[in-house]
Amino acid sequence: MKTAELSAATTPAPAPPNGLLSRTSSKIRSDHLEKLAIVYVRQSSPTQVLEHRESTARQYALAEQAIAFGWPRERVLIIDEDLGKSGRTAEGRSGFQRLIGEVTLNHVGMVLGLEMSRLARSSKDWHAFFEMCAIFGTLIADADGVYDGNDPNDRLLLGLKGIMSEMELHIMRNRLERGRDHKAQRGELFFSVPVGYVILPTGGVDFDPDEQAREVIRLIFDKFDELGTLYGLFHWLIRNDITLPIRPLSGPKKGQLDWRRPKICTLANVLGHPIYAGAYSFGRQSADPKRKLSSSKYRPRLPMEQWKVLHRDRLPAYITWERYLQNRERIKQNRNRFDCQGAPRSGVTLLAGLLVCGTCGQRMRTLYHAHGKAQYACNHRLLTGEGPRCPGLAARAVDGLIAQQVLRALEPAALELSMQVHADVEQERQRLEKHWQQRRQRARYDVELAERRYQAVDPENRLVASTLEKRWEELLSQEKQLQEEYDRFLRQTPVGLSAAERARITALTVDIPTLWNAPGTTNLDRKQIVRCLVERVTVNVRTDSEVTGVTIHWAGGYESQHEITRPVRRYEHLRDLEPLLDRAAALRARGQTIRQIAEQLNAEGFHTPMGRGRIKVPMVNRLLQLRGIVPNERAHDEMLGRHEWWLIDLADALKTGREKLQTWAIRGWVHGRKTPVQGCWILWADKDELRRLRKLIAKSRPGKNRHASELKIPKKQPGGR
Repeated sequence: MKTAELSAATTPAPAPPNGLLSRTSSKIRSDHLEKLAIVYVRQSSPTQVLEHRESTARQYALAEQAIAFGWPRERVLIIDEDLGKSGRTAEGRSGFQRLIGEVTLNHVGMVLGLEMSRLARSSKDWHAFFEMCAIFGTLIADADGVYDGNDPNDRLLLGLKGIMSEMELHIMRNRLERGRDHKAQRGELFFSVPVGYVILPTGGVDFDPDEQAREVIRLIFDKFDELGTLYGLFHWLIRNDITLPIRPLSGPKKGQLDWRRPKICTLANVLGHPIYAGAYSFGRQSADPKRKLSSSKYRPRLPMEQWKVLHRDRLPAYITWERYLQNRERIKQNRNRFDCQGAPRSGVTLLAGLLVCGTCGQRMRTLYHAHGKAQYACNHRLLTGEGPRCPGLAARAVDGLIAQQVLRALEPAALELSMQVHADVEQERQRLEKHWQQRRQRARYDVELAERRYQAVDPENRLVASTLEKRWEELLSQEKQLQEEYDRFLRQTPVGLSAAERARITALTVDIPTLWNAPGTTNLDRKQIVRCLVERVTVNVRTDSEVTGVTIHWAGGYESQHEITRPVRRYEHLRDLEPLLDRAAALRARGQTIRQIAEQLNAEGFHTPMGRGRIKVPMVNRLLQLRGIVPNERAHDEMLGRHEWWLIDLADALKTGREKLQTWAIRGWVHGRKTPVQGCWILWADKDELRRLRKLIAKSRPGKNRHASELKIPKKQPGGR
């Protein structure tokens, strides 16, 4: 926009136009005339600038009014940078900001505007402006008079005019919004339509007339049904070089079909827009006033029940309404949240997002540990503080049960699965082949059109002919490149399945367990198979038993009950603890040693809490302690001989660590032995040994010289030991 300063003129000033003020005003003083007179010009929109030219001319004519007030022509400044900008806010109005800057620099004697609404339609901006004018003694003039911000009556008038100007804006906005909402209620309001649709000249909406554009939209919905995730669909389109038919709303290609690389946001809009199910909708996004102050253009989606308008079966549809609702729910469940299943990922667990805690009813999370081990855990009560944490379980036990049941359920349908796989492979290849043929046909048409344009031009007009020839050559090059890509596609994916491929598919589908365990079958593939058959799995984990109840909720409503044995850490968590304790106590009563008891328990089929490995001597000691049979050998000092110490007592006497003495006993640096049942260490040390051990401890401290080798040799015990 321009900011013009009127040049000086020698001719007398003309009379003010009709409707403007008289030449003089008692409020204008000589100090006002020494400063600038600024004429502020604004129209609310570009349409008003083009169509309401009389209003714009009247605003420019205020420069003559300033001259009539006594300002020299060269001291009158016109600021018209805000033509085509709304006055509801001061943001984005560079002309208004410049006007405020000139006033605060005390350069302005008078500000002229056709009416107060030209300066601002916001009471906040308007009151701040005339308060600033009052501070610096700047007058304000419009078609009705001259106002001084320091005069009480003028302040009252200025305040009332600002309120009326703002209210007028609200009235106009309400009138327009009501008209818009009324048209939306009839299902006739269209600002734009998503890909795959066009707005007709009559104002209605129909499918895109391009056949390839319609086929791509149908392909998007079909592949989403198959893949189940938005990102999976996106990567499949990229991998197969499928572009989306976009008709830009602005720019040099406005309204023309333009094939562009897929974007996640575009695919999300296709899957989430109700127009593809034939429904007209309006008001699907929030209109929070606070977001007007934010630089972000993001407006969150509202729930369907809060939409202003929703009319079903009004527009041409690509999918049914039920399928649209299923897609919405599937996208919602793919979110990584506690209340959602989440999309299947590449982890080793089968039931991520499907496993439900039978204690609190919440979904269980998957935790991965070292060496690829996984565990299902429920943290709901821990996070909410409602009680103790629900018990979890190792993933391998319940995953093995689900895999076994799923494979058993698939066995009767092996032949049907084989036929369906054949049909799916053939259908996908046919669709890709059709898409490539449409792309080749479009490229051929573009080349022929460029050729006809080149042939139709006058050969003497080389400026035009050279441009058309260059465009023709570019399209020929693009067609050749497309043909090369199509040839590579045919080599990688033949049009039909060979006999060997058909036989291989049939063999794999008949032997489903082999296909399930095949190296080429990924964890993601297994999870997708499970989700096709299983809605959720509920486990009832008990802290006093290793046996866990499992309920499989199959697709279709059928439920099956099962039990699994989970590994636990302690014997107290075993359901059959009492029979195990009774058997160990009975064997001990017969006079068997601890080692004999361990061997007998292993032979009779008893197992450790984790369910892996054999029962060993320390475990038998633990079992007998639970029964109160094995005494605490550490409490019986009669087991000590002359100059013998319990390990802990000798460590306290030498003021050193127990681990160090135990290590020395194992290495033979000190005489020692273990008790027969609990394996407690008993060390021998007389006065000479105590002195040697103290020297050895002193030499082994950090910062000291390495101890002498002779200190490592213990004194012989009496009796030659």
